[in-house]
Amino acid sequence: MTTTTDLKQLYETDENLWLEATIELLKRKQFNQLDLENLIEELINLGKRDLAKSKGLLRQIIIHILLLQYWQIEYERSSRHWIGEIKTFRYDLNNHLTTNLINKLQDDLENIYQSAVDFVKIKTDLTIFPEKCPYTFVQLLDENYLP
Repeated sequence: MTTTTDLKQLYETDENLWLEATIELLKRKQFNQLDLENLIEELINLGKRDLAKSKGLLRQIIIHILLLQYWQIEYERSSRHWIGEIKTFRYDLNNHLTTNLINKLQDDLENIYQSAVDFVKIKTDLTIFPEKCPYTFVQLLDENYLP
């Protein structure tokens, strides 16, 4: 029988075994034996990781759309690559999204856009980008949308 103290020690030495033991306790509805402190911490971190991954994928979509739309000197040589990247990042993001993540991404779209613009400015030396995000959230996720 695993105790809460044992689980706390296991968390410090082998997080994967801790996770397996925690899942078993949950399946058996042995809630009083759970290491709640670390379980809560892991759930919080899981949410943060999911949000960070989603923001990163959306940022990559915006970066490549901006490159496609504005970096004309590289268009002929790189546009097919950028379109491929947009499709890949959209696929990954669409398969990762939940209602909660959608809401958080929509709320933070302007910040994500600004981060993408900052990157593209450095990469291209261009300064011609709109001040506010010219794309809707729906457009950014739409597999058929290109500017």
